[in-house]
Amino acid sequence: MKKLTGAALAVAMLVSGCATHPNDIQATYVSPTIYSAWTCEQLIEENNRIVRRVDEVTGNQSRRANNDTAMMAVGMVLFWPALFFMSRSDQEGELARLKGEYDAVQSNVVQKRCSVAPDAAAAWPADVEV
Repeated sequence: MKKLTGAALAVAMLVSGCATHPNDIQATYVSPTIYSAWTCEQLIEENNRIVRRVDEVTGNQSRRANNDTAMMAVGMVLFWPALFFMSRSDQEGELARLKGEYDAVQSNVVQKRCSVAPDAAAAWPADVEV
């Protein structure tokens, strides 16, 4: 019984270390007032920078989450030591912050009625929920 409890506790600890899928990461609040003095051009440039970084971080985070899911399946079914190779470093905090920055920038873009040419501003990655 003690071995079963210990194994369950070890698995629970390892599962909590899994990388989170990017769509499950909620935005951290970033105050729009940070960007209130920025011009429309600056806001659009910042939006583009954020979107490029989100795209990069999302790809990394998604790969980590998928790898962790595969390692969990292998570890639970075939070889439990594989659970020790799951991601320990994900980019959940950075992605949450970037989503919050995006929301803050967009709030200012709307408030200032900035005109955004379709090809001038980067589009939010389709596979990432804001």
